[in-house]
Amino acid sequence: MNIRVIQGLALLATGLLTGAFAYGAANLVPTFNAVPLDMRLSFHAELMKMNGITVQAAMAVSTLSSLALALLTRGRARLIAGAAALLTLASFLITRLGNVPINGRIKEWALTAAPADHAEILRRWELFNNLRTLTALTAFVLLIVLCLWQPTATARNRA
Repeated sequence: MNIRVIQGLALLATGLLTGAFAYGAANLVPTFNAVPLDMRLSFHAELMKMNGITVQAAMAVSTLSSLALALLTRGRARLIAGAAALLTLASFLITRLGNVPINGRIKEWALTAAPADHAEILRRWELFNNLRTLTALTAFVLLIVLCLWQPTATARNRA
């Protein structure tokens, strides 16, 4: 497969992942905090059903395409692509080990009632959300830098 295609795939998937997380951090979380708790819990539980599919797919494609890019390049490009792969993997781990268990609790609360310490647990979910947004954004920026700083095949052929 052409390295430019893999670069494009890595950029697309990581950009979509970053966009999804950033939209959540900038728009959904403030909205969650502005509505009554029962509404937030119900909406959050339903939203996570859809996000479970799309966000995990974006994380997988982001990580695998960045890793493939690292394997196909050398020097600084390999380091940058490898760092992007590690950062998207970090987004996955933060999600699976931080957000997903809390999402499970939120799903239960939507059917029953939130515990007395729910505000602290929801703040922890937001912290994990901010961390995974930051790791995805950093990976996306690294991939943009990699694509902008790498000479094109045409430019190499002229030299």
